[in-house]
Amino acid sequence: MSNTILISRDAANPAIATLTFNRPEVFNAMSAELIHAFREAALQLRDDATVRCLILRGAGKAFLAGGDVTMFHRRKDDPTLADEVIPLGDAMHEGIIALREAPFPVIAQIQGAVAGAGLSIALSCDFAICSEAATFSSAYTRIGLSPDGGSTFFLPRLVGVKVAAELIMLSETLSATRAREIGIVNRVVAADQLEAEVATLATKLAAGPTQAFAQTKRLLNQTFETPMRAHLDDEIRRFAACAATEDFKEGVTAFVEKRKPIFKG
Repeated sequence: MSNTILISRDAANPAIATLTFNRPEVFNAMSAELIHAFREAALQLRDDATVRCLILRGAGKAFLAGGDVTMFHRRKDDPTLADEVIPLGDAMHEGIIALREAPFPVIAQIQGAVAGAGLSIALSCDFAICSEAATFSSAYTRIGLSPDGGSTFFLPRLVGVKVAAELIMLSETLSATRAREIGIVNRVVAADQLEAEVATLATKLAAGPTQAFAQTKRLLNQTFETPMRAHLDDEIRRFAACAATEDFKEGVTAFVEKRKPIFKG
């Protein structure tokens, strides 16, 4: 795998994996190499039964500053560019879909700038924790583009259509506080506390009932598309599937015994 994407495991808790975007010299701007490596890594992690929580982070000062605009500038007069971005977008989208399909929680650990496709990837995560210094921008319309990466899918579900239109069309930069107010991130913490805050959350999630988390993600993924009756039918089927797990037995036993459950995933 390209070194533009790094995968590591927590030494103390190997069930926690970390995917790092690793182009710090350009604020992790997404080159073709990074996009394909992200897709490969996301698919690999999605299918790894030993992972119970995944952290996404950026190396250096930024989380992910979107697409590599310098590449677009170099090729702005190239008539083949428009056709060539489609397979690149498809590869990025496969990686994002893998994050949503992953049967474990995914946390975005956000410092510094988040823009363009970086915002899309952050929105696709189950949790987003950012530092007070983080900034957020759709950025696409600043260079005459409409969004990719799922921004127009995830943003309206998080903030509503009108606010999504404002964020994308005006492309203004949001502070961490404003991102928290409108629901883009879960928590805002001091910069020197970001890593510890994410580690604490990841540890808690990795110790949770992984099958129940997986079923919850599947239900949340379909909530705006499935008719109510069909959704409720699916809820009870997934509830029953969880009731057949060892984690369920442990959970109810721990409840009755008034102790903390020890889930095995």
